[in-house]
Amino acid sequence: MNEIDYLPIAALNQYGYCPHRCWRMFCAGEFVDNHYTIEGTNLHSRVHSVGEGIREDVEQIRAIWLKSEQYKLIGKSDLIETVDGQWYPVEYKRGRKGEWDNDELQVCAQALCLEEMTGKTIRCGYIYYASSYQRQFVEISPELRGLTLATIAEVANLFATGAMPKPSYSPRCR
Repeated sequence: MNEIDYLPIAALNQYGYCPHRCWRMFCAGEFVDNHYTIEGTNLHSRVHSVGEGIREDVEQIRAIWLKSEQYKLIGKSDLIETVDGQWYPVEYKRGRKGEWDNDELQVCAQALCLEEMTGKTIRCGYIYYASSYQRQFVEISPELRGLTLATIAEVANLFATGAMPKPSYSPRCR
Protein backbone atom coordinates (compact mmCIF):
# COMPACT_ATOMS: atom_id res chain seq x y z
CA MET A 1 0.00 0.00 0.00
CA ASN A 2 1.07 3.55 -0.61
CA GLU A 3 1.55 5.64 2.49
CA ILE A 4 -1.31 8.10 2.88
CA ASP A 5 -1.29 11.43 4.63
CA TYR A 6 -4.88 11.42 5.92
CA LEU A 7 -7.63 8.86 6.44
CA PRO A 8 -10.95 9.66 4.80
CA ILE A 9 -13.61 10.03 7.50
CA ALA A 10 -15.93 7.98 5.27
CA ALA A 11 -13.52 5.03 5.60
CA LEU A 12 -14.29 4.88 9.34
CA ASN A 13 -17.98 4.54 8.54
CA GLN A 14 -17.32 1.75 6.04
CA TYR A 15 -14.94 -0.05 8.42
CA GLY A 16 -17.48 0.13 11.25
CA TYR A 17 -20.04 -1.44 8.93
CA CYS A 18 -17.72 -4.11 7.53
CA PRO A 19 -13.88 -4.15 7.57
CA HIS A 20 -13.81 -6.30 4.43
CA ARG A 21 -16.06 -3.83 2.59
CA CYS A 22 -13.77 -0.97 3.67
CA TRP A 23 -10.77 -2.84 2.31
CA ARG A 24 -12.54 -3.50 -1.01
CA MET A 25 -13.55 0.14 -1.38
CA PHE A 26 -10.46 1.99 -0.17
CA CYS A 27 -7.57 -0.46 -0.66
CA ALA A 28 -8.64 -2.54 -3.65
CA GLY A 29 -10.63 0.23 -5.35
CA GLU A 30 -13.49 -2.15 -6.11
CA PHE A 31 -16.43 0.14 -5.47
CA VAL A 32 -19.37 -0.15 -7.87
CA ASP A 33 -22.44 2.08 -7.64
CA ASN A 34 -25.88 0.55 -7.18
CA HIS A 35 -29.28 2.19 -6.82
CA TYR A 36 -28.73 2.75 -3.07
CA THR A 37 -25.40 4.51 -3.56
CA ILE A 38 -26.81 6.58 -6.41
CA GLU A 39 -29.69 7.71 -4.17
CA GLY A 40 -27.13 8.62 -1.49
CA THR A 41 -25.02 10.53 -4.00
CA ASN A 42 -28.08 12.47 -5.13
CA LEU A 43 -28.97 13.31 -1.51
CA HIS A 44 -25.43 14.50 -0.85
CA SER A 45 -25.30 16.56 -4.04
CA ARG A 46 -28.27 18.54 -2.72
CA VAL A 47 -26.90 18.95 0.80
CA HIS A 48 -23.37 19.67 -0.47
CA SER A 49 -24.36 22.95 -2.09
CA VAL A 50 -21.67 25.14 -0.55
CA GLY A 51 -22.99 27.97 1.54
CA GLU A 52 -23.90 29.49 4.83
CA GLY A 53 -27.17 30.66 6.27
CA ILE A 54 -29.25 31.15 9.36
CA ARG A 55 -32.40 29.15 9.95
CA GLU A 56 -34.44 29.79 13.11
CA ASP A 57 -31.42 31.12 15.05
CA VAL A 58 -29.23 28.23 13.88
CA GLU A 59 -26.20 29.12 11.80
CA GLN A 60 -25.64 26.51 9.10
CA ILE A 61 -22.49 25.87 7.08
CA ARG A 62 -22.72 23.32 4.29
CA ALA A 63 -20.09 21.28 2.52
CA ILE A 64 -16.90 22.40 4.26
CA TRP A 65 -13.80 20.28 4.56
CA LEU A 66 -12.90 19.01 8.01
CA LYS A 67 -9.35 18.07 8.87
CA SER A 68 -7.44 16.88 11.92
CA GLU A 69 -3.66 16.91 12.12
CA GLN A 70 -3.75 15.04 15.43
CA TYR A 71 -5.79 12.12 14.11
CA LYS A 72 -4.79 12.42 10.44
CA LEU A 73 -8.43 12.63 9.29
CA ILE A 74 -10.01 14.48 6.40
CA GLY A 75 -13.53 14.63 5.01
CA LYS A 76 -16.27 16.84 3.69
CA SER A 77 -19.06 17.67 6.11
CA ASP A 78 -22.67 17.58 5.06
CA LEU A 79 -23.74 20.28 7.49
CA ILE A 80 -22.21 22.05 10.49
CA GLU A 81 -24.54 24.00 12.75
CA THR A 82 -23.92 26.42 15.60
CA VAL A 83 -26.38 27.38 18.31
CA ASP A 84 -25.39 29.69 21.15
CA GLY A 85 -21.69 29.11 20.47
CA GLN A 86 -22.04 25.31 20.40
CA TRP A 87 -20.92 23.59 17.20
CA TYR A 88 -22.16 20.22 15.99
CA PRO A 89 -21.97 18.13 12.82
CA VAL A 90 -25.04 16.81 11.00
CA GLU A 91 -24.46 13.79 8.75
CA TYR A 92 -27.06 12.99 6.08
CA LYS A 93 -27.96 9.37 5.26
CA ARG A 94 -30.40 8.13 2.62
CA GLY A 95 -31.83 5.22 4.60
CA ARG A 96 -32.97 4.78 8.15
CA LYS A 97 -31.25 3.93 11.41
CA GLY A 98 -29.65 0.51 11.23
CA GLU A 99 -28.40 -1.88 13.87
CA TRP A 100 -24.79 -0.72 13.61
CA ASP A 101 -22.85 2.21 15.04
CA ASN A 102 -20.91 3.10 11.89
CA ASP A 103 -22.84 6.35 11.29
CA GLU A 104 -22.10 7.45 14.85
CA LEU A 105 -18.38 6.77 14.24
CA GLN A 106 -18.50 9.14 11.28
CA VAL A 107 -20.22 11.89 13.31
CA CYS A 108 -17.70 11.48 16.14
CA ALA A 109 -14.78 11.70 13.70
CA GLN A 110 -16.27 14.91 12.33
CA ALA A 111 -16.59 16.20 15.89
CA LEU A 112 -12.90 15.41 16.57
CA CYS A 113 -11.95 17.46 13.51
CA LEU A 114 -14.27 20.32 14.53
CA GLU A 115 -12.76 20.37 18.01
CA GLU A 116 -9.29 20.75 16.59
CA MET A 117 -10.40 23.36 14.04
CA THR A 118 -12.46 25.50 16.48
CA GLY A 119 -10.79 24.87 19.84
CA LYS A 120 -14.22 24.04 21.31
CA THR A 121 -15.46 20.80 22.83
CA ILE A 122 -18.12 19.16 20.68
CA ARG A 123 -20.69 17.43 22.87
CA CYS A 124 -23.13 16.14 20.26
CA GLY A 125 -23.98 15.72 16.64
CA TYR A 126 -26.88 14.43 14.58
CA ILE A 127 -27.61 11.97 11.82
CA TYR A 128 -30.41 12.98 9.48
CA TYR A 129 -32.10 9.95 7.93
CA ALA A 130 -33.77 11.10 4.70
CA SER A 131 -36.20 8.18 4.46
CA SER A 132 -37.82 9.07 7.81
CA TYR A 133 -37.13 12.85 7.75
CA GLN A 134 -35.81 12.45 11.31
CA ARG A 135 -32.66 13.52 13.09
CA GLN A 136 -31.03 11.13 15.52
CA PHE A 137 -29.14 12.69 18.42
CA VAL A 138 -25.56 11.44 18.81
CA GLU A 139 -23.86 12.08 22.15
CA ILE A 140 -20.10 12.44 21.69
CA SER A 141 -19.53 10.39 24.84
CA PRO A 142 -16.20 9.11 26.18
CA GLU A 143 -17.23 5.62 25.01
CA LEU A 144 -17.96 6.79 21.45
CA ARG A 145 -14.70 8.75 21.41
CA GLY A 146 -12.81 5.63 22.50
CA LEU A 147 -14.50 3.49 19.85
CA THR A 148 -13.75 6.12 17.21
CA LEU A 149 -10.08 6.36 18.20
CA ALA A 150 -9.77 2.56 18.12
CA THR A 151 -11.39 2.52 14.66
CA ILE A 152 -9.01 5.23 13.43
CA ALA A 153 -6.08 3.03 14.54
CA GLU A 154 -7.59 -0.04 12.85
CA VAL A 155 -8.24 1.79 9.56
CA ALA A 156 -4.75 3.31 9.62
CA ASN A 157 -3.32 -0.20 10.07
CA LEU A 158 -5.51 -1.51 7.25
CA PHE A 159 -4.29 1.23 4.91
CA ALA A 160 -0.67 0.78 5.98
CA THR A 161 -0.57 -2.99 5.56
CA GLY A 162 -3.15 -3.50 2.82
CA ALA A 163 -4.01 -6.80 4.51
CA MET A 164 -7.46 -7.97 3.41
CA PRO A 165 -9.78 -8.67 6.37
CA LYS A 166 -11.67 -11.94 6.06
CA PRO A 167 -15.23 -11.47 4.86
CA SER A 168 -17.95 -12.17 7.40
CA TYR A 169 -21.13 -12.97 5.49
CA SER A 170 -24.39 -11.62 6.90
CA PRO A 171 -27.66 -10.09 5.60
CA ARG A 172 -25.72 -6.81 5.15
CA CYS A 173 -23.82 -8.38 2.27
CA ARG A 174 -26.83 -8.17 0.00
